[in-house]
Amino acid sequence: MHDTMGFRERLPGDGGEPVRTGDARVAVILPARFGEVAHPGTVPRGGQCASGAWSADGDDVRTSGSRNRDGSPRFDQPVAPGGYCWWYIDAISDDGRHALTVIAFVGSVFSPYYARAFERLGSSVQPENHVCINVALYGKAGHRWAMTERGQSALSRGANEFSVGPSTLMWNGRWLELNFDERGCPWPERIRGRLRLHPSAFTSFNAVLDEAGLHRWGPLAPCARVEVEVDGGPRWSGHGYLDSNAGDEPIHRPFERWDWSRSTLADGKTAVIYDVECKSGAQRLVTQLFHPDGGSEAFDAPPRHDLPRTAWGIRRTTRSEGARQPSVHAVFENTPFYVRDAVRSTLLGQTTVGVHESLDARRLASPVVRMMLPFRMPRRAS
Repeated sequence: MHDTMGFRERLPGDGGEPVRTGDARVAVILPARFGEVAHPGTVPRGGQCASGAWSADGDDVRTSGSRNRDGSPRFDQPVAPGGYCWWYIDAISDDGRHALTVIAFVGSVFSPYYARAFERLGSSVQPENHVCINVALYGKAGHRWAMTERGQSALSRGANEFSVGPSTLMWNGRWLELNFDERGCPWPERIRGRLRLHPSAFTSFNAVLDEAGLHRWGPLAPCARVEVEVDGGPRWSGHGYLDSNAGDEPIHRPFERWDWSRSTLADGKTAVIYDVECKSGAQRLVTQLFHPDGGSEAFDAPPRHDLPRTAWGIRRTTRSEGARQPSVHAVFENTPFYVRDAVRSTLLGQTTVGVHESLDARRLASPVVRMMLPFRMPRRAS
């Protein structure tokens, strides 16, 4: 186990935030509309090409259902039975003392309740009956976690607003605002506060993550500023990040595992790596550098390095340049199927400490793990 307090020394450019890894050079295949894959075309600035079973060399960059045409978030897209859509936010304070992640789910992919409902009801299951806003706060005073799943009666969503129970996420045309009021778990403390995310620009980049084109990922505002105020706790600001994932089936079906990371560079750009391994043996790697003005470009994938396995035996890898071995700087979440941590690595000639995650999708589908999950993610009917 690593020390999770004081997780990062301050680095030039506030280096480090979530990045998702993949396997070098991947096809960027975007849905023309929800549930439909666009005809492959040319990827601007070189794009990324297939690894494993992918055959395209990229395709048109178009809007996905979780964003508007200008790239801003949109919260009213349909979700297929057994599928999901989530919007992900993370931030690290400028002084490196605090961090935060927020995930707003329709069809909570980690939910044992949703998994059981899908097995029982199949195409009759309603993703909107399995929703939550997960809030996780990290800092020297300790970690605070809330992930309460609620039913459809607790959900309200439109193009610009997403509410689950007492917590609301809203895009007002200038910034994304979250007012959260959740009950912690396993300790039933109240976790209440506010967050504002100010995008420097939106990006239109999207990528398909699986061979069938059923799972999609796209950063919305990979370069952003965030202000956080926690009732009874700290107020801080720092560099932030916003993306979205959507899929038309349960997440454990095509994927074996993935590693994902995001690192902020000294010039304000954000380097993202998404490294995906499918059960078929196919691999998918996205390595994309995002600019504060909304532009982006692919970069050459650094070599893959193994990180120490977690106490639960979860395999972790990351990508890093040079002879220096990357290292785990701090652990935020350590579960039987998933780990979120801060990893020191070298990207594009710079040493950064970025947010990193590793997911074991087979472990997620294990009956034993599903029995354990309600202790961290309780469900309320409304």
